[in-house]
Amino acid sequence: MTEHVEIERQGAVQTIRMNRPDKKNALTRAMYAAMAAALSTGDQDPAIRCHVLFGVPGAFTAGNDLQDFLTYATGGEQGTEVYDFLLAIARAAKPVIAGVDGVAVGIGTTMHFHCDLTFASPRSVFTTPFVDLGLVPEAGSSLLGPRVLGRQQAFALLAMGEGFSAEKAKSTGLIYDVVAEEAVETAALEAAQAIAAKPPEALKIARDLMRADREEAVERLQEEGVHFRERLQSDEARNAFMAFMSRKKSA
Repeated sequence: MTEHVEIERQGAVQTIRMNRPDKKNALTRAMYAAMAAALSTGDQDPAIRCHVLFGVPGAFTAGNDLQDFLTYATGGEQGTEVYDFLLAIARAAKPVIAGVDGVAVGIGTTMHFHCDLTFASPRSVFTTPFVDLGLVPEAGSSLLGPRVLGRQQAFALLAMGEGFSAEKAKSTGLIYDVVAEEAVETAALEAAQAIAAKPPEALKIARDLMRADREEAVERLQEEGVHFRERLQSDEARNAFMAFMSRKKSA
């Protein structure tokens, strides 16, 4: 266990839980690093056949900790932790399942383009306020979003910042199923155990065929990253972050 990230193994299933409830699981650089390491380690371990991502009740993740963004926007070091996690999930060699309950913001939404199955509770909401913060989509979502959702739904989610309910996320193909709040983790773990019990070589080939060329998504992820870093140091982004932080302090 790393601070705010709990890693456990249940047979052939590795669970990675974001656990920073006081901040609605806003992701720090250390959390990204821990999750990237867990995915990479699990991929290299033949005893692990499936990864599962969880948050806490009411919060899958509120996205990147805006204080980290603000630090970079005002001249601080960004680090590679976010990028390392994005690469790890985009290139994950083993199936990735997610169980979502509550808010799923930014990367909390876009990571599902790389998940093989996502279960969400009815109260879950998927949002990506990138443009409102003076930023651009990430995680390869500008490529995968239009392919999965259709261009107009992708534009609504990734550019307009429209929140998708769990039912809309299911109907557009962003997630697999909507289950009762109390059943999210059970459903995700049961699916993971079923996947882990399948013939691993056949499953790997089937999954790789369905995911096609992952390096295309990685290339887009890298292209997005260039724009994202540039935007982080733009006046638009700085002003948006400062306005957001000011509203939080006055709330």
